[in-house]
Amino acid sequence: MALPDGPKAPSVWQMLQWIGTPFSFMQSCHRQYGDCFTIQLNRKFGPLVFFSQPEALQVILTNDDAKLFESPGTLNVALEMITGTQSVFGLSGDRHRRARQLLMPPFHGERMRSYGELIREIAEQVMREYGTARPFEAREPMQRISLRIILRAVFGLTDGPRYQELERLIGRLLDGLSNPLNASLLFIPALRQDLGPLSPWGRFIRNRQQIDDLIYQEIADRRRNQPVSKPHAASEPEPVPASRNDILTLLMSARDEAGEALSDAELRDELMTLLIAGHETTATALTWALYWIHLLPPVRQRLLEELESLDDNSDPNTVFRLPYLNAVCSETLRIHPVALLTFGRVTRSRIELAGVTLDPGTTVTGCIYLAHRRKEVFSKPEEFNPDRFLDRHYSPYEFLPFGGGVRRCIGMAFAQFEMKLVLSTVLSRFDLALSGTREVRQRRRGLVSGPSPFKIVKIGARGGVSAGGRVGVSA
Repeated sequence: MALPDGPKAPSVWQMLQWIGTPFSFMQSCHRQYGDCFTIQLNRKFGPLVFFSQPEALQVILTNDDAKLFESPGTLNVALEMITGTQSVFGLSGDRHRRARQLLMPPFHGERMRSYGELIREIAEQVMREYGTARPFEAREPMQRISLRIILRAVFGLTDGPRYQELERLIGRLLDGLSNPLNASLLFIPALRQDLGPLSPWGRFIRNRQQIDDLIYQEIADRRRNQPVSKPHAASEPEPVPASRNDILTLLMSARDEAGEALSDAELRDELMTLLIAGHETTATALTWALYWIHLLPPVRQRLLEELESLDDNSDPNTVFRLPYLNAVCSETLRIHPVALLTFGRVTRSRIELAGVTLDPGTTVTGCIYLAHRRKEVFSKPEEFNPDRFLDRHYSPYEFLPFGGGVRRCIGMAFAQFEMKLVLSTVLSRFDLALSGTREVRQRRRGLVSGPSPFKIVKIGARGGVSAGGRVGVSA
C-alpha cells in the first residue's frame, strides 16, 4: 500500500533538514503535500507519516493502547542517550504502565501543590542575583530557576557541594546540545565517536557519567538512611520519612501492584528523565513567555493588572486559576510548543486515517507544531494573542503542547503550575524590559526547540507599572 506523498530527497538530506531547520522543513512539506505527508529520516526506522488534523490526532491518541496502535518505547531511542533504557520514555506495554503508575502521584494533587511556596521562593531568589541596568541572557535565570526547583523538588537537595555540582553539570550537558551540530549526536549514531574529552561525544559521555555518579551517590545515601521497613501489603508504599516530601523519597517508597520497588538503575533513569524533561522544557516555555510579555506592552499591562488584584499572600492555587495568566501561558505553548511531535505510534492493523489507508507496521506521529498553526482552528496563527484562550475552549486534539494518550507528559500539571507561579512572582516583584532589537526566532535545541538568544534587563524592584517594551541598552 502506497504511503502519503512526501519529499523525495535522500534520507540523509531529510535528516539534516530535520536537525538543522525543522520548522521550515515541516512548513514546506505541509504546503507541498498537505495535512498528511511522509518523511524518511533513516533506514532503520523506515518512513514516518505526519498528521496534524484534529480528527486524525483524536484517532491516534485515543487508540494508542488498543487494537489500532501501539506506542513502543523503542521509537524513542534518541532520548536513551540522556535518560537511559529504564526511563518511562523507553519502556513499552506493561512496563511502561508500571512506570507511569509509580511516577504520576508526586506530580498531582496535594503533593504538587505543596511545592508552591518553594517555587516562588526560588524564582525570587534567582532574580535577585541579577543587578539592575545590566543586560543578561533571558534564558539564564529561567534555566537556573527551573533547575533549582527540580533539584529541590525531585531530589530534595539544598545548597551544598552535590547540589552545586549537579546544577553545573546538567546545565553544561544541555547547553552542549543546544546547537544543531551537537544535537546531531542524538540523531546520527555514526557521529558518536569518543575521540577524547575535547570531542563532542567524548565530552557528552564524560559529563553524563559525572551526573550519573552524583545521582547514584544520592540514591545510596538515601538507602543507608531509610528506616527499616515493617511488613506491609504489596500495593502499599513504604513509609515516607516525615521530614521529606521530595520526589526521590516518594519514588523510593513506591511499590507497584506486585509489591516491587524501583531498582537503582530505574531510579537513576527516571530521575534523569525528570531532571532533563522537567527542567529544559519549562525553562524554554518561561523564556518565550518573558519575550512575548515584554515585547507586547498591552499584554504585560493586562497581566500586571490581574496580578495586582491579588493579595501579597495569595494562595498558589489562586494564582494558578487566574484566567489571563492561564491564557498567556497557553498561547506561549501554542505558538512555540517545546516538543514538535507526539511520540510515535505504530499501526497494529490496516486502518484508514484522514482518508489515507495505512498498512500494519506503519509509524505515524502527530505534528504538534503544525496542529498549533491550523488557520481554521487558530485565526492568524503566527500572532501572539492570549485572548483566543479566553474566547473559546480548544479540544486536546487541537491544542496539545504536552502530547496525548498513553505518552502524554507525566509532569504536565506540575509544569503548568510552575510556569504560572514563576511568571507571577517575577512580574510582580521586578520590572524587566527587552534589551536591544535582535530578532528572536524558534530554533532547534537538542531534541526539542527553543528561542534564539536574546537579552533582558532588570530595571528594578516593582514599585509601579511601567510601560514595558524595549529599552535602548546595547545587546
